[in-house]
Amino acid sequence: MSEKYTLGLYEKSMPAVLTWEEKLLAAKEAGFDFVEISIDETDEKLARLDMSKEERLELVRLMQSTQVPIRTMCLSGHRKYPLGSSDPAVCTRGMEIMEKALVLADDLGIRIIQLAGYDVYYEDSTFETKKRFLKNLKKAAEMAARLGIMMGFETMENEFMNTVEKAMKYVTLVGSPYLNVYPDLGNITNAAKTYQNDVLEDLELGRGHLAAMHLKETVPGKFREIPFGTGHVDFESGAAKAWELGVRKFVTEFWYTGNPQWKEDLLFAGKMFREILDAF
Repeated sequence: MSEKYTLGLYEKSMPAVLTWEEKLLAAKEAGFDFVEISIDETDEKLARLDMSKEERLELVRLMQSTQVPIRTMCLSGHRKYPLGSSDPAVCTRGMEIMEKALVLADDLGIRIIQLAGYDVYYEDSTFETKKRFLKNLKKAAEMAARLGIMMGFETMENEFMNTVEKAMKYVTLVGSPYLNVYPDLGNITNAAKTYQNDVLEDLELGRGHLAAMHLKETVPGKFREIPFGTGHVDFESGAAKAWELGVRKFVTEFWYTGNPQWKEDLLFAGKMFREILDAF
C-alpha cells in the first residue's frame, strides 16, 4: 500500500462464484488496497441493496479480518431503472435504488458511488428525459449530502455523457459538493478518438471535481473486456493528469471472462498500475 494513493480492484475482475472473503483475499494477494463492489441491473446484484443488518455486519467483519475494505461502488443498476425514464414506475424504482445504495454505502463504509452517466438507456433521450434526470439528480444529491457520501458520474460509452465536459454540465447544474465526476479513462479515450478531442484537456475541464478514476483498456468502438496493454489507452499520461488534478483513488476496471489463470491477471494489473502510480 502506498501512502500517496489507493488502488482498487473492480469486483467483476474475479469469478462471480467466489465468496466475499475469497474476493477480498484475492485482491489482497494481488496487492490491491480495496475492492469496488458492483450493483448492476441484474436481480442478483440489486438484491444486495436489501441485505439484512446481519449480512452487512458480516461483510464489515470480513473487511476487518482480511484488512481489505470495500471503499467504492459501481452503481450501474440505473441502466435498467434510469432516473430520467418516461415511465413513472421506472423512475420511482430508480430513486429507490439510489436511496438504498446510499444507505448501503453508509453501512459498509463506502466513500464513493460511481453513477452511470445517462438519463435513459433503453429508450430515446429527449428534452423531457433530461429534465427529469436533472430533477432526480438534485434529490439524489440531497440524500448523499445527508449521509456525507460522494457520488461521481462515470463517463460512459454513449453520446449523452462520454466526456468529462458533458458530465460537468450536470455537476454544475446540480451544484452539490456531493456530486462530482468519476471518469473512465478508457471511455474518454474512445470519445476523444471519435470527436478528435484531447483526453488531457477533457480531464482538465473536471478540475476540482474529479473524485476518483477508472483505469480501463479500450480500443476504438469497443469498451469492455480488452486486456490491459492490448488497447490504445495512454495510462501514463492520463493517470499523470488525474494526479495533477488531485485524484488519489484509482480503480482498475477489467472483467473475468473464464480465464483459469485469472489470479495472474489480477497480479499483472496490480503490478502495471503500481509502477505507473509510484512514479508520481
